[in-house]
Amino acid sequence: MFEYLGKSTVASQLALSLYANGNRVGLLDVDLCGPSIPKMFGVDRNSPSNTVYETEEGMTPINVFSTSNENSRFKLMSMALLLDNANDAIIWRGPRKMAMIQRLLTGVKWGELDYLIIDTPPGTSDEHITVMSVLKQQERAKDFLRALLVTTPQMLSINDVRREITFCQKTSFHIVGLIENMSGYVCPHCSECTNIFAQGGGNLLAEQYSIPFLGRLPIDHQLNTILDQGVQQVEKGFEMIIETEAMKLFENILKQILDHWQ
Repeated sequence: MFEYLGKSTVASQLALSLYANGNRVGLLDVDLCGPSIPKMFGVDRNSPSNTVYETEEGMTPINVFSTSNENSRFKLMSMALLLDNANDAIIWRGPRKMAMIQRLLTGVKWGELDYLIIDTPPGTSDEHITVMSVLKQQERAKDFLRALLVTTPQMLSINDVRREITFCQKTSFHIVGLIENMSGYVCPHCSECTNIFAQGGGNLLAEQYSIPFLGRLPIDHQLNTILDQGVQQVEKGFEMIIETEAMKLFENILKQILDHWQ
C-alpha cells in the first residue's frame, strides 16, 4: 500500500471492508517514522490486552474488536506498539530500520488470515525495497502479492505516484489498481459532495499506464472524526464507520480489488 495523502486511511478502509465481509484480516503498519494505525483503531496501550508479547512463534499482534485471540478476525501490528512512548521519534539509520521492517514482516504470530494489509511509508526508499524482497522470499505469499496505489487529484501528487508505478513495474510487483483519494468533500449535514481540489487526475494516470482505476474517495468528515478518536474508543464505532459515505463508496472499490486480485 503506497500513499500520497491518505494511505493509512485507505489502508484502514480496505481492512475494515474486508472484515465487514467476513474475512480474517491482519493490518501491518511498517511506517516506522509515522505509525498511525494503532491511533486510528483506538488501541489503548495501557490495557494488558493491547500488550505485544514475544513468544517462540513470534510477536503477538493486537486483537481488534475482540479480546480473544481465538475469536479475533481483525489483528494489527505497528512499530508504535513496540515503543515505550508512542510519541517517541525513531532516529535510526538504514540498516537498523531495515532489520525492524524484516522483523515486522516475518516475526509476527498472525495465525490464519485471509488478507494481510501492509501500510508502507510514502516514497520509493530502502523501506520499500526491503518489503518487496522479504515478501517475495515467502513461499506462501509470493504468488498473492499486490500493490494498491493511492493518489490525490492534484498534479503534484499525480507526478509523485508515477514513481510508485515505475517502482512496481521495475520490481515486477503486480498493481491491483489506483484510487483517487480526497476527491471532493462530503458535507456532514446534507451528504452532498463538493470538489475542492481538481478531479480526474487519478483516472488519467491509470489510463496512461494501463492500470485499473478503482474509483474516487471523498474527504468524509464523519469517517475522519471516528478515526481521529479511534474506532474502538467510539461507542458503536465499527457500526458507525461502516455507514459513512466514504465506506459505502469503498464497497464498490473492494469488489474491483478482489476481481483484479485474481
